[in-house]
Amino acid sequence: MTATAHPTTQDTKPPGPPGYRYRWLGLAVVLCAEVMDLLDSTVTTVAAPTVRRSLGGGTALMQWLTAAYTLAFALGLITGGRLGDLFGRRRMFLVGAAGFTAASVACGLATGPGTLVAARVLQGVFGAVLIPQGFGLLKEMFPPEETGRAFGAFGPVMGLSAVGGPILAGVLIDADLYGTGWRAIFLINLPIGLAAVLGAALFLPTVPAVRGQRLDPLGVLLVGGGLVALLYPLVQGRELGWPWWGFALLGLGVALLVAFAGHQVRRARAGRDPLVPPALFRRRSFTGGLVLGVVFFTAVMGMLLTLGLYLQLGLGYTPVRASLTTAPNAFGIVVGSILAGTLSARLGRRALHLGLAVIAVGLTGLTVLVTLVGTTLTPWYFTAPLLVVGVGLGLVFAPLFGFVLGEVAGDEVGAGSGVLNAVQQVANATGAAVVGTLFFTVAGTHPDATAYTGAVRVVLPVVIAVVAVSFALVYLLPKRAAAGAG
Repeated sequence: MTATAHPTTQDTKPPGPPGYRYRWLGLAVVLCAEVMDLLDSTVTTVAAPTVRRSLGGGTALMQWLTAAYTLAFALGLITGGRLGDLFGRRRMFLVGAAGFTAASVACGLATGPGTLVAARVLQGVFGAVLIPQGFGLLKEMFPPEETGRAFGAFGPVMGLSAVGGPILAGVLIDADLYGTGWRAIFLINLPIGLAAVLGAALFLPTVPAVRGQRLDPLGVLLVGGGLVALLYPLVQGRELGWPWWGFALLGLGVALLVAFAGHQVRRARAGRDPLVPPALFRRRSFTGGLVLGVVFFTAVMGMLLTLGLYLQLGLGYTPVRASLTTAPNAFGIVVGSILAGTLSARLGRRALHLGLAVIAVGLTGLTVLVTLVGTTLTPWYFTAPLLVVGVGLGLVFAPLFGFVLGEVAGDEVGAGSGVLNAVQQVANATGAAVVGTLFFTVAGTHPDATAYTGAVRVVLPVVIAVVAVSFALVYLLPKRAAAGAG
C-alpha cells in the first residue's frame, strides 16, 4: 500500500519532489543532525575540567573547547547554506553528517589538547555544512499545509536536547563506560551520525543545485582571519603574560573585519553575491539587533561556562552533580520559550525587556547566595535562581530574531537570519573567551575553592551589567516582531 495508491481527502495536490513520500522519515534524519549539533554545543561546559585533568594543558583549554567549535560553526554558517545551493542539499547534508561523525570520533580519540581543539574545529566546520541543509530540505519535502507541523517538531527536540545534553554528559563521564570517561560524550555521536548518514542516503530527496550562485573565498578568509585574530589573544593572552604581539593581533583583527566590510560593499555593487548583503545594515533595527545579539549572547555563554567551571573547580562537584545542578536553568528556558509567543504578541518588544529583567533578578539572587554562603553551597541553593534565569532566557531567545528582522524586507529575511545565526555563534565564542578569561584572571595563578568563589562574585555582577546594556539596546528594535521571522 502506498500514499499514491490510496490518497486521502487532503492529498489533492500533485506529489512533491523525489523522496516526498518519505518526508516524515526525512524529518527524523534532519532532527538527528540537530541533536548532534545541540549536544556538542553544550556538553563541554560540563566536561571541560575533566578533559583538562586527563589531557593536561592550561586553563585556556577549557575555553577553547567551547570557543573553537562555536567560532568554526559561525564561519562555516556564512557559506554552508550556499554550498547546498551550489552542489545540492542532499549531497552536502551527507558530507556534513559524515564529516561531523568522523570529527566526533577524532575528538573521542584525541591524545592531547591541540588535537582535541583541532577536532572541535572540524566538528564546527562540518556542523555548519550540515545544519543549513536540513531546513532547505524540509521546505522541499513538505507541502505548505504540512510545513508548520514539520518545523513544530524542532521545538520539543531542541528543548529536550538543551535539557538533556549537559545531564547526559555528566552521566557518561561519571559512568566511565569501558574506561572511556569524557571521551564517551563525543563517541556517542558515532551511532547517531551513522544513522543520519544512512537515513540521508535512503530518505532525503535529491534537490537540483541552484545556478548562478557564487562563493566568496576572499570574504571568508577576511572575516575568518579577523575573528581568529581577535579571539586568540583574548583566550591565550592571560596564560602567555599578554605579549605585545597579542595586542598587534587585536589590531590586525579589527583591520581585517574592516577590509571584509569594504569587500562586501564592492561585491554588492558589482552584483556578485556578497556573503553579507550591505543593504541589511541600512536598517537601524537590524544593525542594533546585531549589537544586541553580540552583547547578550556573549554574556549568556560566558555565564554558562563560568558557572559550569565554578561548580566543579570551586565547589568540587562531580560532572553529573554539576549537570543536574544546572538542569533547572534548561527547564526554565523551555518554560520561558512556551510563554514567549503569547507575551511577545501582547507586549511587543516589552516582552524582551521583561525577559532581561527576569534574568537580572535570577542572577542577582545567585550573586547573593554565592556571597553569603560561599564554598558550602549545595545544589538546592541553585534551583530557584537558575530556574528564574532560565525563564528569562527563554523569554528572550524565542522571539529575539523576529524583532531584529522586524523591519527587514521579505526578500532579505533569509540572508538576515543567516547573519544573525552566525553572529550568535561568534558571540558564544567571544563569551567563552572574554568572560572565561576574566574568571581565571580573578581566580589567580594557583586558585583554591575560595579563589574560584571570589572570581564568580566578580563575574556575576559583570554579567548583570551586560544584561542591563542589553536592556537599553532593545529600544533599537521595532515595537513588533516580524511574523514567522524567528
